[in-house]
Amino acid sequence: MQHILKLLKWLGIILASLIIVVIIYLYATGKDFLIKGVYVTYLHGHKTAYLDDYKHFDNHIVDIGTPQPWNKSKEYNSVEATDSLRTIHQNTKSIAYMIIHQDSIWFEEYYDGYSDSSRSNSFSMAKSMVSALLGKALETGQVKSINQKVIDFVPELTGPYADSLKLVDLVSMSSGMKWDESYYDPFSITTRLYFDNDIVGTLEQMPIDSPPGQRFNYKSGDTQVLGIALQRATNKTLSELLSEYFWKPMGAEHPAFWQVDSKKYGIEKAYCCVASNARDFARFGKLYLQHGKWNGVSLLDSSYVQKSVVNTFPGSPQYGYGWWIGKYHEKDYFYMDGHLGQYVIVIPEDDLIIVRLGHGIDGKPRTDPSSAFNNFIDQAYVMLGARIK
Repeated sequence: MQHILKLLKWLGIILASLIIVVIIYLYATGKDFLIKGVYVTYLHGHKTAYLDDYKHFDNHIVDIGTPQPWNKSKEYNSVEATDSLRTIHQNTKSIAYMIIHQDSIWFEEYYDGYSDSSRSNSFSMAKSMVSALLGKALETGQVKSINQKVIDFVPELTGPYADSLKLVDLVSMSSGMKWDESYYDPFSITTRLYFDNDIVGTLEQMPIDSPPGQRFNYKSGDTQVLGIALQRATNKTLSELLSEYFWKPMGAEHPAFWQVDSKKYGIEKAYCCVASNARDFARFGKLYLQHGKWNGVSLLDSSYVQKSVVNTFPGSPQYGYGWWIGKYHEKDYFYMDGHLGQYVIVIPEDDLIIVRLGHGIDGKPRTDPSSAFNNFIDQAYVMLGARIK
């Protein structure tokens, strides 16, 4: 028995020593962000970022003003979700599903213990919000032009084409940046940006190594650089801008949290990570549906809104300025899209907004008619029935 205890003791010492060596190595090679990554994800039972992970990061608060609750339809929740929709929610682990028709909540349900006030991670739906902040910075003159050089605000940019990069190249995802959009590779730049405590310090690993403005190529790094540029152009955090220009005037009912790299630097993860709820996320759908107006008051220039929801490049009809674009049975729609299937879908022809939030998605292309994404739309129309022809 004593021999076994001694063996276990020595094995424990060896294991502890190996852990110390690994930690020293990670710090020495600049990969110490992996320590936080392992703690936040794997040690909490996840393989990637997840809806509630904002609790493990520093956050800025997006303050509210006077709340403006959504109108509820006279037929609110009078129709039950279809069996098909319930199966999709179960299979993809939805936490919220909402149908807003003619500016009123017509249907909403919440699952897995979430409610209309529960916060969950927006993931890349935040890109649409940052695009709106750029539009506002153009209106106020804090940014001279959408064609202004990014290096005016972010001189840390590297790469042979850094001097050519324009703000429009960032918002349209055509920067030419060297980037690996991988969410499950612990060594990708996307993972580093998510868990590192110094976002600006990662810019040297995001060189502009191809000519900008040539083609669409989805890169979260583009929105991150845009966020840094906006913060410096306005001398305000993105959270302050979001609160001042949109969260307050749109009457959001609950303060939101926006993840930052650390208390020391306080740079928002511009490409993701606004923690809010389905009702408040939906307000951006309403704003863009109404061409930048909110209850008759212009919050965002209508011409900028229009450019945001049409494609920038003929070869890439699916993306505008921070918004995705598509067609449903020949009806145009645009939408906010986040990791694991966070959606705010707007179909202007039918004055319709569909919100879905959840822990996962089926992985099928959004162009696949059988995909969960398309079924979130299909089943809304089934439920609405003759109300929309």
